[in-house]
Amino acid sequence: MLTEAKVKAVTIRLYKGDITSYDGDAIVNAANNHLWMGSGVAGAIKKKGGDAIEKEAVSEGPVKVGEAVVTGAGKLKVDYVIHAVVMDQDLKTNERSIREATQSALMRCDELKIERVAFPALGTGVGSIDYETCARAMLEEMMYYIEEEDTSLKEIAIYLYGDEPYQVFAEALEEIVS
Repeated sequence: MLTEAKVKAVTIRLYKGDITSYDGDAIVNAANNHLWMGSGVAGAIKKKGGDAIEKEAVSEGPVKVGEAVVTGAGKLKVDYVIHAVVMDQDLKTNERSIREATQSALMRCDELKIERVAFPALGTGVGSIDYETCARAMLEEMMYYIEEEDTSLKEIAIYLYGDEPYQVFAEALEEIVS
């Protein structure tokens, strides 16, 4: 199992735990197209960072699935929350949406010259996508982006809640980088 990989100048690291404790530059939220923050990662971000994050996000919506919107981070330790839109009002997602939202979030990072960002496992909670599909889609998009773009990023942290997603992402990371 691989829990860390260096691709060009960027380190991709897997963590088990709460993404809201991350102290880098930004965290990514798995969002719906109206940018409402209810449960899961979004609910945790809103609870810890404050209602102002959701209020700012909602003022930017609705947006297309696959896009990403940046807001302030309220009381969180980071400067920004990047809302990666992986589902619309049916609250279901798919591999293509995960790929597009991952790429959009990475592009927002570069626009803001972000060096350290944390992602959750996009769409695996409310969006109901399986860990294997999510891990492959996110990691492949991250690798492609790092290889193809001149990026400001130095670290991409992926926060996973529980043993199963952590193991699935570690196995996928090992497979993709080898």
